[in-house]
Amino acid sequence: MDLSSLLGLALALAGIFVGHSLDGGKMSSLVQPAAFAIVVVGTFGAVLLQSKRKAFMRGVRMLRWVFVPPADRRPQLAREIHLWSLSARRDGLLSLEQYMAKADPFIQKGLRLVVDGIQPDKLRSLMYTEINNYEFRERQAARIWESAAGYAPTVGILGAVLGLIHVMENLSDPSRLGAGIAVAFVSTVYGVGLANLFFYPVGNKIKGIVTERVAEYEILTDVFHDMATGDYTRVIEERVACLLAEH
Repeated sequence: MDLSSLLGLALALAGIFVGHSLDGGKMSSLVQPAAFAIVVVGTFGAVLLQSKRKAFMRGVRMLRWVFVPPADRRPQLAREIHLWSLSARRDGLLSLEQYMAKADPFIQKGLRLVVDGIQPDKLRSLMYTEINNYEFRERQAARIWESAAGYAPTVGILGAVLGLIHVMENLSDPSRLGAGIAVAFVSTVYGVGLANLFFYPVGNKIKGIVTERVAEYEILTDVFHDMATGDYTRVIEERVACLLAEH
């Protein structure tokens, strides 16, 4: 569990609610289901309209990374690289096949290219193509949160206009004016608040996690290149040091 994310979200909400209370406002005035439905449903509808369904669903699943980020696998990768280096130096490149079964698809592909004897420069080119595809796919999914942050304030204004329309329709009934005005102003609060306190931070945090994974893959690509060139010792040790110190 990422305590910094939970603390940041709690602090942001507390700032709004406490400030609202100190100014004499009531908490109940910020609870408007109609305004929330307009902003949230309208925003995600617009995001889904501009995105591919697969990317949209992937981006929604990535939300868990904000509060439960992927485990730091750099120490484990460093140990595995050390084993690959020892095995290749002692038993030859074919011995690397034993490490493919439990590896992720990227590592499996890299080890397979090394075992197959692909030329080092061609191997690096193929692996960087794989990295570019991975980064593009993950960033497309993460971008739905940036898009949501862009649409939410505008949808909030739309909710405000709808609330004012509701007010104008009920000028003859003063008892219904308060609810319409509340929806009008709270819609704007929801739109701007969600964009800047949730959607933008979520998108940036997910992109940061993707960037870290890309950095790991780039170092792994250099390791595979070194193995293909027959350099199993000092250079690979330097790669491992970079991996452990990268972030």
